[in-house]
Amino acid sequence: MIARFARGVDIRKLGSGSIGATNVWRAAGARYAIPVMLLDIAKGFVPALVATMAAGHVAGALAGGFAMLGHWRPIFLRFAKGGKTVATCGGALLGLAPVVGLIGIAVWLVVFALARYASVSSILAALSLPIAALVLEEPWPVLVFTSAAAVAVLLLHRPNVARLRAGTETRVHLRRKTARA
Repeated sequence: MIARFARGVDIRKLGSGSIGATNVWRAAGARYAIPVMLLDIAKGFVPALVATMAAGHVAGALAGGFAMLGHWRPIFLRFAKGGKTVATCGGALLGLAPVVGLIGIAVWLVVFALARYASVSSILAALSLPIAALVLEEPWPVLVFTSAAAVAVLLLHRPNVARLRAGTETRVHLRRKTARA
């Protein structure tokens, strides 16, 4: 909605067709992608935190999982393709198991700084989550959530993995390319 209102573009018709922050970044720039990312994080964080505080880790994991499902197949798009749930997962983990969430964010940032592929960063960060939860001896609902989230992120990135193998995956550029005269 941010890209549509601010730039008059339907993000679902550009790039990967995803409504997530990476596609917004590529199609409309960081100015619009950063608010999208923050809203996607909040979409996972708020319900997971409230549910965890009110009813415990099982409720927090379920709330985070449903937030991810809602991002993947949003009701306002009539359950059509949404985003790949990475930022929403990160937000849910910050509400459910903050240290695990911070580890996932750190892995994402380091891999992104080195590779400039959002897909590689997302996959490796997601795969780090169950390991971090296990090492930190998080309760079983967190282990189940992080394992399911890792599988979901991996499955949703299958087209990206195919493009990586083919050498056609697009790197994210931090600054807009300027036209040469």
